[in-house]
Formats: sequence, structure tokens, C-alpha cells
Amino acid sequence: MKPFDLSLYLVLDPDLCRQHSLIDTAREAVAGGATMVQLRYKHASTEERIALGHALMEALRDTGAIVVMNDDVTAAIEAGVDALHIGQGDMTPSLARARIGSDMILGLSVNNEGAARLVDPAIIDYAGVGPVFATPTKPDHEKPLGFDGLAQIVAACSVPTVAIGGLKKEHVRRVFAAGANGVAVVSAICGMLDPQQTTRELRAQIPQR
Repeated sequence: MKPFDLSLYLVLDPDLCRQHSLIDTAREAVAGGATMVQLRYKHASTEERIALGHALMEALRDTGAIVVMNDDVTAAIEAGVDALHIGQGDMTPSLARARIGSDMILGLSVNNEGAARLVDPAIIDYAGVGPVFATPTKPDHEKPLGFDGLAQIVAACSVPTVAIGGLKKEHVRRVFAAGANGVAVVSAICGMLDPQQTTRELRAQIPQR
């Protein structure tokens, strides 16, 4: 399994990435300091996700960035991406791990302390915790946690965590103060006129470790 750094995690949204293509947005964001890039394309076919997964892997080759496929285990395997991220309503973590094998990174979304305590570090490599705030990029999300809720769930998790949900530049320091290992953003990078500069500004808010 590749080493991974959750510190600045970009979730690509095709509806927001209209100023630049998904691939160009990813390339610019990684140049600006993004460490992980997830393809979340709910309305695409598996074949389209596979093609985009291949394109992302090629575009980010030798950058050290981790390419993540959201939900679609078949696309993740066929595209040969670095990681798969699943939600609570998708297949079980044990089934996902059985399908992807031991070399692919596996992330899981959690929204409450109960789910956080159930995360098995022998199966799951990191947890996405959120939403911290309400966000239009995922209208069916769970109740927002706020920073206090984020801190409680992070403390209950036995794996590294990345916070997600309506997060902007001004929230980055509070995310890390809550104990999370990273911040995940969508609209804070996607759709911006200069994704590289915007990512640099986000990166500058991450505490030095």
C-alpha cells in the first residue's frame, strides 16, 4: 500500500469544475499542495469513471498525490487507482476490502461516534468525518456536526481522519485543532478561477507538523 497524506484532500465535483476540466483542476490543485484527489461523479457510468480514473492516474503520475475513486469498486479496480472511498450505505467494509485486496487504500465515511467506534483498522485505512457544515454539493447529507461534533468523532476513531462538509480556508485551522489529520474540500477549489493559487492559500492554513 502507498503511504498517504490526508492533509489537503480534494473531492472533484464535475458540476463545479466548469472553469477547468476535472483533470486540469486536479493537476493544478496538486501543484498547489493537494495531497489526495477523489473522483466523486455520481451520474457517470462505471465505464466513464474508469476512463477518468485512468486519466487522473496518468495526469498525477510522479506527483505523489493519491487518486481515490468514490463508491464504485469496479471502477477503482479497473482504473488501478490508489484508493477507494465508501459510505455507510455502500457495500460493507469487509466486502470492499475483499474485492480490492490489501494494496489499495480504503476510506470510509462516518457521521457519529457509534460508526467511528466500529471502524476496524485492520480493514479501513482512514475515515472521512462529516459533514462539519451543511453543503450544497451533497444535499442528502447527515446532520452537520460542527467542530465540537467533529472533535468527538475524531477522538472515537482508531484510524486517521479527514474532515469534510462545507469547509473553506477560514475553517482549516479549526479542523486540525479538533484533531483531524486533514481537511477535504470541494467548492473551495473546484470552480475557482485559479485552482493552484486557491490550493496554495488553503495549504498555508495547515499547521506545520
